[in-house]
Amino acid sequence: MSPIIESADVVVIGGGPGGSTTATLLAKRGHRVVLLEKETFPRYQIGESLLPSTVHGIGRILGVTEELEKASFMVKRGGSFRWGTNPVPWNFLFAVAPELSGPTSYAYQVERMKFDDILLRNAAKNGVDVRENSPVTEVVSDDERVRGVRYTGPDGVEHEIRATFVVDASGNRSRVHQNVGGERLYSDFFQNIALFGYFEGGKRLPAPDSGNILCAAFDEGWMWYIPLSDTLTSVGAVISREHAAKLQGDQEQALLGFVDRCEIVKGFLSEATRVTEGTYGEIRTRKDYSYTNSTFHRPGMVLVGDAACFIDPVFSTGVHLATYAGLLAARSINSVLAGDVTEERAFGEFEGRYRREYRVFYEFLSAFYDMQSNEESYFWKARKVTNFNATDLEAFVSLVGGVHSGEQAFTNADQLVGDFRESSGALADAVERTGSMETETGDKMHHLFGTPVVQEVMTEMNNVQVRGVLGEAARELPLLADGLVPSADGLAWRETA
Repeated sequence: MSPIIESADVVVIGGGPGGSTTATLLAKRGHRVVLLEKETFPRYQIGESLLPSTVHGIGRILGVTEELEKASFMVKRGGSFRWGTNPVPWNFLFAVAPELSGPTSYAYQVERMKFDDILLRNAAKNGVDVRENSPVTEVVSDDERVRGVRYTGPDGVEHEIRATFVVDASGNRSRVHQNVGGERLYSDFFQNIALFGYFEGGKRLPAPDSGNILCAAFDEGWMWYIPLSDTLTSVGAVISREHAAKLQGDQEQALLGFVDRCEIVKGFLSEATRVTEGTYGEIRTRKDYSYTNSTFHRPGMVLVGDAACFIDPVFSTGVHLATYAGLLAARSINSVLAGDVTEERAFGEFEGRYRREYRVFYEFLSAFYDMQSNEESYFWKARKVTNFNATDLEAFVSLVGGVHSGEQAFTNADQLVGDFRESSGALADAVERTGSMETETGDKMHHLFGTPVVQEVMTEMNNVQVRGVLGEAARELPLLADGLVPSADGLAWRETA
């Protein structure tokens, strides 16, 4: 039986934050957009801690600020860490960078099934044709470009949608990304496994930081502690793959065992009860392997979010990278469909900016991991063990840089060793000078925001947030050499004057 054939300007695969963002920003320019989601929302998802650029930048551009406020998500002023040489927890607050100060110096901890549903319903309200329970079965292409997709509707009927562009935002488990070509390159270093569950009645950090994410290192890895409401807490252990055998058997006992060996989290959960029923009653595992695809685009198709790349979750970057990529993809497609910029030029800007954002977080993450000086612990020692005939630092750099072997920044080993030594040293020094969690106003955060590795990672997040707050009054300089800049409404690219 031949499929039912339709046409659209763009097909977006996946209704998560990356797909919903892309689809909404295309529909705002009047394009015919069909979004195909294999599941029925609301559905469970991990990745619950947001960054301010997502809430106040992307959220305002999408027009969901008021809905997010009404959802009463837990307010997050920043992150609290038990990490590095300081035995006392310390803060990383959002309140010092000028663009993040004032009324937008916070983000949210969200139940993803609620947050993602808000974004997907907002896409429909903006004119996107949202079709749930509609898995994509095939990407239609020829030698020249991708031409559309085939999918199965809720009634089991095969459909084909012919479109000028296909956006793959289907996540890390889908194989749709293979249609863009290239290969998925995994980091040799950031190959972690997460084991997580939910608890009722866990303690909170002292106000005003009670909504912060807490990340605490321990001998076998690190733990996250995310307050999702006054009583519900998401708790997860991230361990390196060398310790995967410890996850065999009773996973609840494995998780509780990790909690027992992480003193600060153990104390916070001393009077808590694990949730054992409903959506949050399951103990789940996930391979948090960091990776990037060798290419994000081919004519007619682009990768967004986890379909393109993923990075270790300690800095809550998953939703940020997905929605940021959605914004970049929408700008690129809007520009090409309007005839303002060639596809090659538009997606050169897309891929350049997207890879830059991934790279700066990767370098920040590497410096952050290197701060952990307890090299005799199992987790950190395993990460230092290599077969390389090199110093510990050189081996470390070789490992963390592996995924970027083709990147210019990683081709000069001597330079790279020097950069990592400088970055991790500066970060550790800034943490030392910031001191413990006694920063109600964030006045000591300038030590952290003053380090080059932090400044670089904040650059584009600040630009996105300023765009959301100021709208057409925002003026951005090119981020890349000879690059494009956003149009006045922020939904397309334009050449610099």
